[in-house]
Amino acid sequence: MNITFEKLGNTHQKEVMDIFNYYVENSFAAFSETRLPDIFFEKIMEKIQDYPAYAIKDSDTGAIAGFCYLSAYHPFPTFKHTAQISYFILPHYTHAGAGKMSLDILETDAKKRGIRIILADISSKNPQSISFHEKYGFKRCAQLEKVGHKFGEDFDVIIMQKEL
Repeated sequence: MNITFEKLGNTHQKEVMDIFNYYVENSFAAFSETRLPDIFFEKIMEKIQDYPAYAIKDSDTGAIAGFCYLSAYHPFPTFKHTAQISYFILPHYTHAGAGKMSLDILETDAKKRGIRIILADISSKNPQSISFHEKYGFKRCAQLEKVGHKFGEDFDVIIMQKEL
């Protein structure tokens, strides 16, 4: 399987929202409890304005396998060296290297922009993501207890941090 990255744009709206809503309906990875309409893609695009964002493409089939991006941690310039990372990758690509490749490209872009700290907000009910981030150098820096409620269960948000 060959993975490539395309700059995320409006042409990816349907695929991005289908992938995001897959995680809304089937996991704790996306915090929303209900499907979001395709128009929500505009909110994502606003959030990532001036930050690197990619559609992850399976070059062999042409299918969009996921998406990834950095966004501002906080709007004040005093936090310009810190960014949040997000990625949603279809399950059959998660053990094929797409996650690591996404992290690598976003870290490279972050360094070029002067970003020194990357944060990830992860549900305590998403142990695969926690393990992934730990494996690649993220450390737990905070745990917000029982701040989320989905599928009839409370969950914590684990904030993980990596210094580049």
